[in-house]
Amino acid sequence: MAKQEKTDKQLLIVEDDLGLQKQLRWYFEDFEVDVASDRLSAIEIVKKKKPAIVTLDLGLPPDPDGSTEGLACLEEILSISPSTKIIIVSGNEDRDNAVRAVSGGAYDFYQKPVESEVLGQIVNRAYHVYTLEQENQRLLSVQKKMPLDGIVASSPQMYSVCQMVEKVAPSDASVLILGDSGTGKELCARGLHAKSAYSEGNFVAINCAAIPENLLESELFGYEKGAFTGALKTTPGKIEFANNGSLFLDEMGDLPLPLQGKLLRFLQERVVERIGGREEIPVNVRVICATHQHLEEKIKSGEFREDLYYRINEICINMPPLRSRQGDVLLLARSFLDTFNKEQGKRLTGFSKEAIAAMEAHTWPGNVRELRNRVKRAIIMADGKQITVDDLELQSNDAAQNQSFDLRTIREQAERTAISHALSNVGGKVGPAAELLGVSRPTLYDLIKKLGIKV
Repeated sequence: MAKQEKTDKQLLIVEDDLGLQKQLRWYFEDFEVDVASDRLSAIEIVKKKKPAIVTLDLGLPPDPDGSTEGLACLEEILSISPSTKIIIVSGNEDRDNAVRAVSGGAYDFYQKPVESEVLGQIVNRAYHVYTLEQENQRLLSVQKKMPLDGIVASSPQMYSVCQMVEKVAPSDASVLILGDSGTGKELCARGLHAKSAYSEGNFVAINCAAIPENLLESELFGYEKGAFTGALKTTPGKIEFANNGSLFLDEMGDLPLPLQGKLLRFLQERVVERIGGREEIPVNVRVICATHQHLEEKIKSGEFREDLYYRINEICINMPPLRSRQGDVLLLARSFLDTFNKEQGKRLTGFSKEAIAAMEAHTWPGNVRELRNRVKRAIIMADGKQITVDDLELQSNDAAQNQSFDLRTIREQAERTAISHALSNVGGKVGPAAELLGVSRPTLYDLIKKLGIKV
């Protein structure tokens, strides 16, 4: 009765040995199994069912002693159903061709004679990767429901951020977005703008760390003709340009102290004075600030004004680092793969199993920006039809697995993960993080130093 029910666990066995056909059909009884003895019949089944997994013998008639039919079958299957995971089942003399098939897009290969249990493990692992990729595709298809345009996520951490944006956006409160570099702070700011009453106006972004101090004031506030050498005409600043829209001040922690006072006056009075001018110009603008720095520590060191901090921090949104966003790495990687495949004119089918393991193991210190750059480079440089761990320039997860029995390494990794998560939940504040972890502030400082964690 169970076999009559439709299932996604569809397996196609392409094999001309009748005895092996029967053996594998019996062993994979939890799959819906189809069998084909040659390329043409295999392609017909793929067109109708697009199976999740295919086991493919390279030596098919009319070339049972060669590999031309098997390799042609591989190429046709992937052109019809790129998501299908193909496992090459080959004889010892076909090893070179099996490796060639993997570089051509096959998921893995297994050498005859067939041991059902070993092949079963490979098939089940391939099916796990297949279902993971299908779920990623499903989640990508519902990204329209995400309140932030451009955000690709399925993790509860990012859904929490999106829900907060929906609540905060309609207000006129000043928002401070905290998070590591590459976490998507500007995307969050654009989401706030798009859902606010200021959405019809301009979204003006300025990076306070990227503009020299002597130019930043004129960029923000503008200047009158003749205010300084080279001021040949009156020029409005970014704040005026954002009138009736949103002003996004990125890397706010790098704003020079003299400008902090002038910005504070603007936030309080909502008027600006251009350099060299005397006229007060009223401006109606939504102000959104962002930084990866710990502003409270900068206040203690005298590098940031406390009154400005409280003015820009009416509402605070914490962007979680990619390493703490469960399930988002592979979802984002697949999204970038689709984007850059089109952009670069490529047809890469996915990521190898080693690449997936390496991505899941990597800590992503550069966050989403690092992942995006690695995937883009891999698509440009890849020689095969799948992205490999070498294409991504990541360390194979095998090394990490070999070290996993080292208790000291395991303990340090667990401590590093727990501390990073705690800090991300409280905006990088050491005191509240210590309370969450149940340790004293000095103890946490010692651990941060010992583990090399960036606060």
